[in-house]
Amino acid sequence: MPSLLRQGINRVLVTGGAGFIGGALVRRLLLDTRATIFNLDKLGYASDLTSIELTLAELGAAAAGRHQLLKVDLVNAEATAAAVRQANPDLVFHLAAESHVDRSIDGPGVFIDSNVTGTFNLLQAVRTHWEQLPQERQEGFRLHHISTDEVFGSLGTSGRFSESTPYDPRSPYSASKAASDHLVRAWHHTYGLPVVLTNCSNNYGPWQFPEKLIPVVILKAVAGEPIPLYGDGANVRDWLYVEDHVDALLLAASQGKLGRSYCVGGHGERTNKDVLDAICNALDPRLPEGAPHNRLITPVADRPGHDRRYAIDPTRISSELGWQPGHNFEEGLAATVRWYLEHHSWCGSALAQCGYGGARMGLLSGV
Repeated sequence: MPSLLRQGINRVLVTGGAGFIGGALVRRLLLDTRATIFNLDKLGYASDLTSIELTLAELGAAAAGRHQLLKVDLVNAEATAAAVRQANPDLVFHLAAESHVDRSIDGPGVFIDSNVTGTFNLLQAVRTHWEQLPQERQEGFRLHHISTDEVFGSLGTSGRFSESTPYDPRSPYSASKAASDHLVRAWHHTYGLPVVLTNCSNNYGPWQFPEKLIPVVILKAVAGEPIPLYGDGANVRDWLYVEDHVDALLLAASQGKLGRSYCVGGHGERTNKDVLDAICNALDPRLPEGAPHNRLITPVADRPGHDRRYAIDPTRISSELGWQPGHNFEEGLAATVRWYLEHHSWCGSALAQCGYGGARMGLLSGV
């Protein structure tokens, strides 16, 4: 793979760097570049710095001063502008977002605040910063906005999302992310802000906050608790191992064409029922006392407005930038199951810290 960052990229601002994908990106930047990383995060309920702290400890003196945490909520315009001035970045990765669909059904307002207003505030601050840069730095600067395939809505039994797919968001979460995508494009076309966008499929892997599907299933299976299966379990998602996603982000940020979007998918289409069965099958030989774990799978009422199928065509990023996922779903899932079994105590502390007990969210009143 080519150099992770283009020449002249010495200061990198990552919003949402204490989250799952952001944390993986920060770790990679610390390990494989010499850039100083400014990690802007409001440290919300799903934020966690443990993995970054372990990486910094591993690097020792070599990492001194290279990770600077900026505890800022993007909803605060003044604090956001001050953070951008402090970071003085050559490159911005914008990952900060509220991202749990069920939570967006229960409380959509915070998704509008964080994902729409927060993105607007960041764009304004970054635009001011970029316009004031000396010409050499200005020419090399860019903002990389990271989004989701959910902005495209729901597919039928055939076809895949691509960069030309019309937007058709179906949940408060995906609508807020669609709005943020449109804002980023508008700031590029109206003000000339140099941007690149990516829309990814479902990520999974180590250090994912245990409210998302794969860690929820692992933890409930280990505890011998019912494993919820929404509706008929035939909803399809395209699964992408988080480290493969980081590869794509770095390529797009360094080599992507300005104003262009890239769809990133892992060639990992599976029904939700297939995913649950695969996790249970992976656990059976490791925890034979609880086998077969698929006996715990329990159908529950479906999520309101549950999109039927997502799938991504990553031809553009593959053909233009040479990206390919390095893990198939079976390899990535095996590594993920093994990691959660070995880090069960972290899961417990993460859940306890935010007060989340694993209860079902996203049910409309009366359902």
